[in-house]
Amino acid sequence: MLRRYALLGGMAALAFALDQASKWRIMASLPEHRAITVIPGYFDLINIRNRGAAFGFLNRPDIEWQFWLFLAATVVAVGAILALARNARQEPLFFMGLGCILGGALGNLADRLRFRAVVDFLDFHIGALHWPAFNVADAAICAGAFLVCLMMWRKEPEKTEKDAREQL
Repeated sequence: MLRRYALLGGMAALAFALDQASKWRIMASLPEHRAITVIPGYFDLINIRNRGAAFGFLNRPDIEWQFWLFLAATVVAVGAILALARNARQEPLFFMGLGCILGGALGNLADRLRFRAVVDFLDFHIGALHWPAFNVADAAICAGAFLVCLMMWRKEPEKTEKDAREQL
């Protein structure tokens, strides 16, 4: 039981620390709304703020209630993650995935509490076609969700005839 929380907490702490350190570095070295081309035509570093959610959903300066919505959603997500960790069977990758989601959610929550927006800085594009800018927390949430889904959908090992008789 303790191992699951060590994996979850360790991954959450790692994701949170990497997210906050990368955001601090971007904010310290790049003025807001400025970009640096890293790979011409494909990848830039940019310092922008997103008051909304994924893909800029509700990213509008004229509304205030989205802050409270995303704050509540984060609290619910943390509760759900802890409930999943408490009730799940012992799968290390599952707990690592939950830890990535938790660390990413807390990283974005820290931004929302400090700036009332999330710092985004990774900008991938092909010419004029842009993927919405994101950050390390967002990447951790996506990687964690992938691991959790993989572990949940993973096929159970085939039961032998002996195992079937023992269950009866």
